[in-house]
Amino acid sequence: MPTPLHKPTDQNRRTVEAMSAYGIPHEEIAEVIGISRKTLTKHYQRELNISLAKANAKIAESLYRQATGGNTTAAIWWSKARMGWKETQKQEVDGGITVKWLDGNS
Repeated sequence: MPTPLHKPTDQNRRTVEAMSAYGIPHEEIAEVIGISRKTLTKHYQRELNISLAKANAKIAESLYRQATGGNTTAAIWWSKARMGWKETQKQEVDGGITVKWLDGNS
């Protein structure tokens, strides 16, 4: 007896998109939905493709709001990650050498 054809539902689409955004492996998502990995990619390819971009957008929005709202840590992270800023340390080496003799004469 053949396996009945899978019919995607709106709830399954939301579940697949959310789980994929959280980084759940496709095999595990398929198991939760009750289908094979092949069926998952056949019926839910769009959700699998856009989930990471949507998740990143939400995180970026949250980080942006925090950075512009006065959260110094968020602002520093944003400036380094998004603006390419970096902390630099300047070290100067003095070539002069001072020798101190055992008898106290320099």
